Amino acid sequence: MAQLHFYVPDEVEAQLRNKASQAKLPLSRYLANLVKREAGPPSQWPEGYFEQVFGQGQGEPLVRPPQGEYEERPD
Repeated sequence: MAQLHFYVPDEVEAQLRNKASQAKLPLSRYLANLVKREAGPPSQWPEGYFEQVFGQGQGEPLVRPPQGEYEERPD
């Protein structure tokens, strides 16, 4: 696991320590959670996505053609 070192103003450190204490987490765990949340892949659909996309198809309805028979394969 990588370690990151960075500098912040004293006021910011005090705020972070306070928030970590309120969350009942060590400062390093609190900061790791912040970084994961901000730098990780999005875990949700963007706000308003379904309202913008659902029902927006135009033209003829999509129809799935017959798929044929299932192929049997030896184990």
